Amino acid sequence: MIAVLALAIGVAAGIFLEPTVPLGLQPYLPIAVVAALDAVFGGVRAKLDGIFDDKQFTISFISNVLVAALIVYLGDQLGVGGQLSTGVVVVLGVRIFSNAAAIRRHLFRA
Repeated sequence: MIAVLALAIGVAAGIFLEPTVPLGLQPYLPIAVVAALDAVFGGVRAKLDGIFDDKQFTISFISNVLVAALIVYLGDQLGVGGQLSTGVVVVLGVRIFSNAAAIRRHLFRA
């Protein structure tokens, strides 16, 4: 219940305060969001499988975001940022859909 309340407060704060992302961080925000979604879907799947660990989830969440941002940063430094960003999104997208399929199988037994 606390997580749902915190999410609602965060969404409301984002809507009313309308924060802006600095120009230098804009390439990293979409990658960070996709990496965070990957961790969240993995956490939901682990919870449904009965193997959820909050420490492992926290480490996974933070490390996914940091590793994805590092890959995009290195791609920018090498001049291939767009290609590496696409690669990160594809890999994390496959993981998200894999976790979503496992969640669906678990919930609907299909």
